[in-house]
Amino acid sequence: MNYKSITRGLAISAATAMLSMGGASIAQAEVPSWCGPKQATLALLDGYGGNSWRQVTTASGKQTVELCPSITTYEYADGQGDTQKSISDIKSMAAKGIDALVVFGDAGPAMLPAITSVHKAGKVIVPYRVNVGGKEGENYAKFIGSSFENDGVTWGNWIKSILPNGGNVLFLSGPAGNSQGLDELKGLKSVLGPEYVFVNPEPFAVTNWDPALTQKVLTAEIAKNEKIDVIVSDFGPSLVGALPAFTKQGKSIPALATSDGNSLGCFWQDNQAANPDFKLFTVATGNDNVRLAVQWAVALATGGELPKEEIFAAPAYEDSVSGKPNAVQCRKDLPGAIYMSSELSPEDQAKAVGQ
Repeated sequence: MNYKSITRGLAISAATAMLSMGGASIAQAEVPSWCGPKQATLALLDGYGGNSWRQVTTASGKQTVELCPSITTYEYADGQGDTQKSISDIKSMAAKGIDALVVFGDAGPAMLPAITSVHKAGKVIVPYRVNVGGKEGENYAKFIGSSFENDGVTWGNWIKSILPNGGNVLFLSGPAGNSQGLDELKGLKSVLGPEYVFVNPEPFAVTNWDPALTQKVLTAEIAKNEKIDVIVSDFGPSLVGALPAFTKQGKSIPALATSDGNSLGCFWQDNQAANPDFKLFTVATGNDNVRLAVQWAVALATGGELPKEEIFAAPAYEDSVSGKPNAVQCRKDLPGAIYMSSELSPEDQAKAVGQ
């Protein structure tokens, strides 16, 4: 089933005992409040784990689990983009006795019946980031969302600051109808008035967050629209291969409001001088959403203190017009497929993506 399992309870207990000093254990003193005393097992279940963003996110989740010595076994399963496999993974993990499950339910409401059955069987199950429907306490223990609408508001306010008189906006998102893009659009339109014209098909140009499709879509939009003042995209790195389409058509790359990525930051540094309109603003790409979901699942399974936050809010990260030194981040010594906003160190991210 492509499971990865780590059993570590006795090793952790021994290490904790060895670190005692003056009758107080250093390791125990560092145990986070959301890690309770009851031992439990936990699985992280991904709907699709096959790109660098997911690999970094998975490594971030595992690192968070490792902060709690009460979690004796950690397992991971990749649904590989197959809804039926993702459903089977949830059921299988529950059947083998895993106590807590953290689920990235890419397939949305299609995952709800399996999630609900596990919840009703007495397991702790915490879907996160993707809305699967249902109700907290009835279908799952807790849903940990991300404030995508807030991202739209943040982008919109920046757009108003650089284009106070309005302009043409091209909004790119993932699969058709995805809730993330719809929430971001709601946030954008809450702050952008009619002087800002969305030139994309309603509600957004569909890219599936795929770099090849993004390049095709952006090339078509450049040809269709004489002027694009700003691009909004919820996955910035996917644009890197597409943005040169502007220069091929004799145009400056326009302003870009998006999410961060090392490849994008380096692209901006390499191309900004030749493209005077190329301003860049990013929010943190959100790998650390998983950390909050894991904390809730661990707290509920081990009797720890419940976290105060219930929604992951991605902070603003980069602003090329801020005037601050190193306003746009780039590490050319590391892979492009990492995310400088992530709590996971750049070096550990490089290991996670296999480079």
